[in-house]
Amino acid sequence: MPDDTADDIVTAAFLVIGDEILSGRTKDQNIGFVSGYLTAVGIDLKEVRVVPDEQPEIVEAVNALRMKYRYVFTSGGIGPTHDDITADSIAAAFGVPIDVDPRARAILETHYPPGQLTPARLRMARIPQGADLILNPVSKAPGFRIENVHVMAGVPAIMQAMMDSIGPTLTTGKKMLSRSVDAQVPESRLADQIREIQDSYPQTLIGSYPRVYDGRFTTQIVIRARDEDILLKATAAVETAIRNVTG
Repeated sequence: MPDDTADDIVTAAFLVIGDEILSGRTKDQNIGFVSGYLTAVGIDLKEVRVVPDEQPEIVEAVNALRMKYRYVFTSGGIGPTHDDITADSIAAAFGVPIDVDPRARAILETHYPPGQLTPARLRMARIPQGADLILNPVSKAPGFRIENVHVMAGVPAIMQAMMDSIGPTLTTGKKMLSRSVDAQVPESRLADQIREIQDSYPQTLIGSYPRVYDGRFTTQIVIRARDEDILLKATAAVETAIRNVTG
């Protein structure tokens, strides 16, 4: 696991697992939530991948991401059906055995009436050896954390509840601040000026986003930085550039 906290920057990746996402049958609702959640607490989401329900693909992605980023978050594939293979794949990625976890089984036994903890439902209690459980206040079947990899459900309401469960345990960095400035001109008229401002303030991230308003092309400039003073100076430079272009 990389140590990326020296400069107050904590990085993460999000791995979405599921054939249904890749086929378009299910529209992902988790990427936007996770990116917003992590940004709000001071963690930079650097990469998002989507992989099918295939163990070699999951193992490869998990091993690559966990070595590159401080945290990896996954969604999908920990349900009761035969194609829910995420837990097995995570165990394979870490080279550890997997079996029914007594802690997870106890949670499910309190949730389901006597006699209704079927073999299929018991699959949701299979946890890689050495993992900690992630509480699930919605449907009880837990996720788990092993080293820097957090494994969560794909159902948005459950995944979001699991994120809330693990949020207090995460090491966070200095939050990214942002400001936006609207320009009533196409971005092509500002491209050179914005590039110069970006070069002058390398600690910032400046993006320009074209829009169409009332039949006219406009631009929104978003300036991001961790230092508020630098953010304000770069924003002022952008505002000056817009005034110079628009007269």
